[in-house]
Amino acid sequence: MGKIYNVPSSIKVPSWNFKNSREDNEKADEKFIKELRDFVLSRKKGKDVGEIVQFQVADGYARYMVASLRPLELIHIPLDDAYEYAYVHRLTAKDIQESIKRNKIFNR
Repeated sequence: MGKIYNVPSSIKVPSWNFKNSREDNEKADEKFIKELRDFVLSRKKGKDVGEIVQFQVADGYARYMVASLRPLELIHIPLDDAYEYAYVHRLTAKDIQESIKRNKIFNR
């Protein structure tokens, strides 16, 4: 069982501005993900650090970035609907590794 963290306060979470184009909003989301990945990689290197796992919730996904596998640490990614997975606190490092493996197979 791991710990779940919020995004560090030093990283600004983008909010969609509907006056901007969809592409501009998506670029802001990508920039945020890159900054978050750079942050976790700067504090700890390791297998699967910086990978994103997602779990189906309602009509979207709850997404988390792996900050560490040992001990298990995840950072909640509050994008889109900012869903949270109800059982995230019960996940193990093995569960996370299997989820990463599945995502890589489906996203080829």
